[in-house]
Amino acid sequence: MSESKGLIEGSDGLWRCFWHGNQDDYLRYHDEEWGRPVTDDFRLFEKICLEGFQSGLSWLTILRKRENFRTAFASFDFHKVAFFDESDVNRLLEDKGIIRHRGKIEATINNARRAIDMEREFGSLAAYFWSHEPEPQDRPAVVDYETLVANPITPASTRISKDLKKRGWKFVGPTTVYAFMQAMGLVNDHIEGCCCRETVGKLRAELVRPKADM
Repeated sequence: MSESKGLIEGSDGLWRCFWHGNQDDYLRYHDEEWGRPVTDDFRLFEKICLEGFQSGLSWLTILRKRENFRTAFASFDFHKVAFFDESDVNRLLEDKGIIRHRGKIEATINNARRAIDMEREFGSLAAYFWSHEPEPQDRPAVVDYETLVANPITPASTRISKDLKKRGWKFVGPTTVYAFMQAMGLVNDHIEGCCCRETVGKLRAELVRPKADM
């Protein structure tokens, strides 16, 4: 690893963000998903809920259970999850394939109901979240290891967190929200020198941002 740059060299000779540690599944997630802009409502809902489940844990733990979570939570179709009841909570508390935390399970069901409210107001979750994309002038001039470590939260993630909480969402603190923003491509936090940074930048430049139905 290049400690000063926060990059790690893969077996293919390419340099990437350090955090995947060259673990196969984590590396694929880094290369194929993380930071690529997402506008699909179910994927956005999935990610913000899984970030809530991650609280106190590593993302790799959640990633390796993600298919189990998808099965347990109806592929994160919030129109279905919103109708989960106490029997579903009890079922999920017995599911060894997920994180069996009552508060986080109940928060996911609650957030599904709040997501429906948001869909009615904005037309889609994507329209809501992308309306909070930081302006270029609010982003760091250089995205390097030191910058990322020093900024686990940002003014944008703090604003979104406060607004989501006001709307009744749970387990959506500013650190959770910023991790969501990084993963869903609302920002490009692939470190300078990472082989994926340019690709993600192009995808973001080409993206047609969803607009609210107002």
